[in-house]
Amino acid sequence: MFLIHKWHSESEPWEKKPAANGLELHVGTALVFSSGNLAKATGGNKPEYICMEEVTTTEAGQMVHVERVRPETEYETELSVASASIKVGTKYTIAADGEMITATTDSGVAEVMSYDGTAAGSKVRVRFP
Repeated sequence: MFLIHKWHSESEPWEKKPAANGLELHVGTALVFSSGNLAKATGGNKPEYICMEEVTTTEAGQMVHVERVRPETEYETELSVASASIKVGTKYTIAADGEMITATTDSGVAEVMSYDGTAAGSKVRVRFP
């Protein structure tokens, strides 16, 4: 999950946006718009929104609570796999679940701000510049 670690403004307003059908979303799932509806952000797709509710969508266009991704907001997530070469400033891709980062830097979108370890499951703080 991409959970907010640090805001750099007074408050971050939530919004409601339409989502694709059949998505299992969690608080912290990274999202992008695809064909007019939200879909999970994966790989090198830079997230536009972070889901702010637990929901499985049952129809295209179902409205879900999201927060807009801003370049100054820091998020805490986890490594989906071990990354012995992780370092601050490196940009990683997003895992297939839209909730963690990978060890892949080609086309990376999540910039590492700090990290607690190099093993899968280690906490990492990122931003999306």
